[in-house]
This record gives sequence, structure tokens and C-alpha cells, in this order.
Amino acid sequence: MNMDPQSETKSHNDSDVVVSVRIRVARNLAGFPFTGRASDAQRQEVLQMVTRAPLGGAFPDGLAWVNMNQASLQERQLLVERHLVSKHFAESALPRALGLGHNEELGVMVNEEDHLRIQSILPGFRLDEAFALARSFDQALEETVDFAFHQRWGYLTACPTNVGCGIRLGAMLHLPALRYSGEIERVKRAAKDLHLAVRGYYGEGTDAIGNFYQVSNQVTLGTSEEELLQHFRDEVIPKLVDYERTARHMLLDKNRPLVEDKVYRARATLKVARLLGAEEATKLLSTLRFGIATGLLHNLSLERVEQLLLQVQPAHLAQLDPFAAEEEMGRLSRANLVRRSLGDYTEGSPEI
Repeated sequence: MNMDPQSETKSHNDSDVVVSVRIRVARNLAGFPFTGRASDAQRQEVLQMVTRAPLGGAFPDGLAWVNMNQASLQERQLLVERHLVSKHFAESALPRALGLGHNEELGVMVNEEDHLRIQSILPGFRLDEAFALARSFDQALEETVDFAFHQRWGYLTACPTNVGCGIRLGAMLHLPALRYSGEIERVKRAAKDLHLAVRGYYGEGTDAIGNFYQVSNQVTLGTSEEELLQHFRDEVIPKLVDYERTARHMLLDKNRPLVEDKVYRARATLKVARLLGAEEATKLLSTLRFGIATGLLHNLSLERVEQLLLQVQPAHLAQLDPFAAEEEMGRLSRANLVRRSLGDYTEGSPEI
């Protein structure tokens, strides 16, 4: 399984706040119990029907399928770190597979909570493109298999909150200023009132490592895909982006030395550290990202930091350095990787 971290690190508008967007579509095959109630024989039949289904339109060559039951622990962890599968899906023993499209922009989990979780993940605020890609696969597959659908309730799903159009729109946001200013809890409360979910770095049940938060809609019943898309794209995310940017300006205006100290201290630590854990590296790189976005750091790009954020994760690091699979060697290898990557960007920089 060859995964290139650079494929996710392109620049897009609003990328100072919006790291990536995701469209996820939940579908189930008609005539089969939901994954959690099905027998292994039924799950295997669902798996075969989906992976062997002929696809037309934009997918004449189909998808590249990964048999999750045969994938190694490191390969499954790689997929989690790239947000292509959930931790639950990676750790499950059920018959299951992941289909990947070109550049991993499309992913299809088979036998997750629902029979199908179709998702498109794109860097930056490319919500319309992600929506079009996920919907085109959904439509192509529906031409060859029957989905569970009710005339009144819409698409039927294992979780009632997904019933209806079955679509979840999400964005990975970098919100350090809201976290530093103490406003993030207010955002979470407001999001709950608006039927939005605010989750951690790896989704449901995980922490917001490095001030990265996943925001998504919670209700799909009684509204169309287009209405959800318009609301999320034109109202929800722009307001959160503006809120974070306003908080950044306020922090710099009111306590610039404190912000500078946090950013420059993170930079110094990363440039000299000899041992780094994955969580510590993620938090420090998040602070560098904040420094770039606020104009405190020069000669360093968001793309470079995004690449490092992926490479310092345990499975990706072990892919670069097999000895890093052992925890202590991993801390050593991670620090070496970061120092090599950041060692030249400050040469001649005015802030040194």
C-alpha cells in the first residue's frame, strides 16, 4: 500500500482555517439487514455485490479495493491517519473492504455501520467538488444495486440521524485562536443548538489534538442534499472561518508577545528536539501552522507543515523508517525527521 503524504497538501482558499472537507453518504442494500444485525454470510454477500458491481460514468475502471481483513496493522493505521477509514472500521473483524478512487479523493467503506459509507475528502474548502464526486459514485452504483429506500423516510440507515438523504457534510478546521481565547466552548454550544457536531482529530470519540476540529451536520431528515450543501457552504463554515480569524486578530492586538512566544517557542523546540512523541509533534506543528497563518513565520509554507503533520503520525513514520515502529526509536526518528525538514527554512529569516 503506497501512500504519498504530498497528495493531500495543496493550497486552496481559506486553507489557513479549512484544512479539508468531507462529504459522506450512508447507504444500505435493499433486502439485507444492517451490518450490525447481519450474519457473516450476509456481510460477505454485500461485500461481493459492491466490489463486483460494474460502474459506468466517471468510474469506468472501478476502484482499487483493499481487503481490510488481509491488511496489516500498519496499513490499517495508515488509513486511519489519512482519515480514509474510522478507527472502528480499521479494528473490526467483520468482512469488510475499502475502495479507493484516484488520488484517494474518493473512498468507499463496505460493512461499516452501514453497508456503504461513500466519502470524498479534498484539501481546502472544495466542498462543491467533494459533493459532486461523492454523488456521482452514489448514482453510478445505484444503477447496478438497489438501495434501501422508503417513500416517506428516504434512504434507510442504521443510525436514525442519517435517515433521509443520508449525507454528512464535514470540514476539518484549525481553530487555535478560538481555543487560546477560550471561545471554543461557546462554539461547541452554539454548534449543538444548530444541530452540528464538533468532534476531534479522528472523528467521533476522539480528542481535538493540535486544535484541529471536525465540524459536520447532524440531521439529514426532511431536507435535500442541495439545501444541506448550501447552508453548510455559504453559512456554517464561512461564519466559523470569520470567527477564528477575528479571534486571531484580537489575540495579536491584545497580547502579541504571548502569541509570539508560543509560536517561536514551538519553532525552537521542533528545531532542536531529539525526542518527539506523535501528539507532542502534532501540537507543536499546529502552533507553527498558526504562526504562518498570522504572518509571524515566513519562509515556511502551510503545505510543508501539512506534510509533516501526516509524516509524524506513527504508521506514516514507520513507513518512512521501519525502525520507528518501536516507540522509543519512533520518538528519535520523528525528531530527526522534523529537524531535517525545518532545518533550512530560517536561513536569512528576519525573525531569527
